[in-house]
Amino acid sequence: MVTLSLPNDRPVPFIDLVPQFDAMSAEIMSAVEKVFTEQKFILGEEVASLELEIANYCDARHAIGCNSGTDALIIALQALGIGEGDEVITTPFSFFATASSICRVGATPVFVDIEPESFNLDPHAVEEAITPRTKAIMPVHLFGQCCDMDSLWRIALKHDLEIVEDACQAIGAEYQGRKTGVLGSVGCFSFFPTKNLGGAGDGGMMTTDDPELAQRLKCLRVHGDVGQYEHVEVGMNSRLDALQAAVLRVKLRQLDAWTIARQKNAAVYGEMFRHEGILDTIMLPKIGPNRRHVFNQYCIRVRHGHRDHLQQQLKARKIGCAVYYPKPLHVQTCFKHLGYRPGQFPQSEAASREILALPSYPELPESDQSRIVSSVTEICHELRASRQQRRAA
Repeated sequence: MVTLSLPNDRPVPFIDLVPQFDAMSAEIMSAVEKVFTEQKFILGEEVASLELEIANYCDARHAIGCNSGTDALIIALQALGIGEGDEVITTPFSFFATASSICRVGATPVFVDIEPESFNLDPHAVEEAITPRTKAIMPVHLFGQCCDMDSLWRIALKHDLEIVEDACQAIGAEYQGRKTGVLGSVGCFSFFPTKNLGGAGDGGMMTTDDPELAQRLKCLRVHGDVGQYEHVEVGMNSRLDALQAAVLRVKLRQLDAWTIARQKNAAVYGEMFRHEGILDTIMLPKIGPNRRHVFNQYCIRVRHGHRDHLQQQLKARKIGCAVYYPKPLHVQTCFKHLGYRPGQFPQSEAASREILALPSYPELPESDQSRIVSSVTEICHELRASRQQRRAA
């Protein structure tokens, strides 16, 4: 039998969703066809079943589906009574929705810096930022690794603050054996297609152990309606579609297997990069104690100001990579009125200059990983030689 090798110039995608779908297409299409056959597209049994399954997965008492991870954050804040005049402490190194959700309820995002190794909120900075107007902390479990929740729990208890988990990149991640979604007052998840558990479009979920809060979350996702067109407050139209729930129910059964594959990819990267001896130019991601990292992204840091060059050279070799995130939230144009300035959060700004995400999706072939590592190594050796020449000149 002859084995055909793939050409070296074949593009290596940053993420490829096709192999995942091909492996379960019959099951997914059967679930979707069932929804079409029944013609029940909004909420209903599919959504209720997914909510129960997500609650069980996260070990939460309640799970409430909604239209997106962004809506999950907005509804969670509104359900906790956070609004005009309130402050919510969060990170400037995150996706835009983290801060925009706070603004959407009329509150003010208060940014504090991150820890350089985890990319997550620095608890010491959180406590220093608390004022009489502070009502909540919004930690982001960035790239699939939990924040230092012990420290944040102590701060929240001391100052009587709510914790809203932005777990949109971290379903299945754990802190001291407890999954995201039960590490605060409300946990918020995204089912954007590229997430570890991704749908066929937008989708979100909120989890909580508080039955009264769960009821309010349910009410707010349907215009504040408690039934029979009785609107007790102004909510929003943020229902999870039954089609999305049907797809997600099929995929949820594979989530832990996919997580193990992502963790394996991370371990292979780590072993390969350490063997190549280029850790003077790149820094590998680190896993904190008592954490289960689910690697929604595998992000290295590129030292000496070489990130952009490395990214350009990888793309020239047809290797996918991405920057999460190139511009911290505190210097975004729309947040100029908050009064932050460049240089105020040095760790977040350094991360934005240095970070580079490499392909890490579960079906990534190890041969592609070898090619990625070889290319990164070759470019890093060229950069090292260039630095040495400049020093010698």
